Amino acid sequence: MSSTLLEVTRASHEEVERLERLIVKDLQNEPASNKDRLFQSHRVRNMIDTVTSTTHKLVEIYEDSDNARKDEIAALGGQTASGINVFSAFYDRLKEIREYHRKHPVARGVVDPNDDYEALLKEEPPIEFSGEEAFGRYLDLHELYHLYINSKFGEPIEYSAYLDVFAETDKVPRKKKMTRRYREYLENLLEYLLYFFQRTEPLQDFDRIFSKVTSEFEENWAAGNVQGWDNDNQENGHVTSQHTAIDLDYYSSVEELIDVGPERLKEALAALGLKTGGTVQQRAERLFLTKDTPLEKLDKKHFAKVARGSEKNGAGAAPQQDENSKEIALMEAKVKKLCDLLEETIARTKDNVVKKQALTYEEIEAERQEEETQEDTESEDEEQQIYNPLKLPMGWDGKPIPYWLYKLHGLGQEFKCEICGNYSYWGRRAFERHFKEWRHQHGMRCLGIPNTKNFNEITSIEEAKDLWKKIQQKQGVTKWRPDLEEEYEDKEGNIYNKKTYTDLQRQGLI
Repeated sequence: MSSTLLEVTRASHEEVERLERLIVKDLQNEPASNKDRLFQSHRVRNMIDTVTSTTHKLVEIYEDSDNARKDEIAALGGQTASGINVFSAFYDRLKEIREYHRKHPVARGVVDPNDDYEALLKEEPPIEFSGEEAFGRYLDLHELYHLYINSKFGEPIEYSAYLDVFAETDKVPRKKKMTRRYREYLENLLEYLLYFFQRTEPLQDFDRIFSKVTSEFEENWAAGNVQGWDNDNQENGHVTSQHTAIDLDYYSSVEELIDVGPERLKEALAALGLKTGGTVQQRAERLFLTKDTPLEKLDKKHFAKVARGSEKNGAGAAPQQDENSKEIALMEAKVKKLCDLLEETIARTKDNVVKKQALTYEEIEAERQEEETQEDTESEDEEQQIYNPLKLPMGWDGKPIPYWLYKLHGLGQEFKCEICGNYSYWGRRAFERHFKEWRHQHGMRCLGIPNTKNFNEITSIEEAKDLWKKIQQKQGVTKWRPDLEEEYEDKEGNIYNKKTYTDLQRQGLI
């Protein structure tokens, strides 16, 4: 009987044991394919989550913060408000049991452990994979690839080459790592890898993995052993870098210092926080002052305005920059860990991309050899150029797709989504599909709005916020309000709501 607290406790324990048996039974079955393995892992993950939530509920019951369990146990012994009356407590409980079964005639008190749960073990949980991911076999990094090649920290390379370098974050110069574009790219990369890993390996303990990564990172960061960041303080201006410093002990006059060149002088002045403008003579004179005079004793007119501003602000800017560097370095460590865990998937993705490219190149080479037997070398070179005046997308064979297919799918129609950061989607199919993809889901999470079907076809941030407010208001109207709907009865039998009854009682009218 779910109406009593003790029955809820018994049913919860039974549910936990039943799910544990199902988990064991499911894991004893060897999946025949990768798809079956994913379904099995997600089924087990869902059952583990249910066990966890049920266990938390049982812990709250046993803690008994409101003494409800204690009172119910006392009532079983016949303790009532008027004293101990075993027979009265027995018949009250019997009446409650009969009333419950009258309302639920098909209810069973105990579930037979021998019941058949084959339907549960054959359940296929919904798992979202794009066509490129081939149900978890390959990574789909095309969007991140375009972010990489169109940024200042990346380089224009092919997609197959990008798969070799996207995890090598330590090769990116530190100055470029501190830019907003790199941070956004790294956040998107980390989010996608984590989302992919959660879909393909749902039984992994992500909190334990990342806690270990974080603890190791903290130790290495404190010791200055983080790869790619070991000399971070020097590049942030705390210590003069070797490639910008000029040893003034080797120069005895300003004329000798001029021979260094204007660019070296400018870099050395900037590293010291001094003004970098003026002629070569003025730069050399300004730098030569630091040979015998400490920086703190120099006239303030020699310092750049930015440097003086940082002095007024104390050490506020440097710790903030150090904190940003630490956050970026931690994200890089997590990306590297996920890449290590997904090493086989990354290798399969590389092989798949190379295989597709090789197939295309073989077909093109076969066509070229066939043309050689029919035409001379000059006409052959002209026909090798792909004629694509309409700039149609390229198909799997390296040729433009048919124009009717281009029009059928509406690939010339552009859809922009403000929630995705004004990202463009070409064609209606790609636009409708993107509402379930990670980029749109990330944008909705940033807005604090659940990504449900109610928000399909909505690409404006303001429209999404307005609809979310209306949904919340509607939920508030249909919500039960005890002050207006809870009923109270006075001695004369008059019925009032809670608010009216409380006001009359306060005024002494009842």
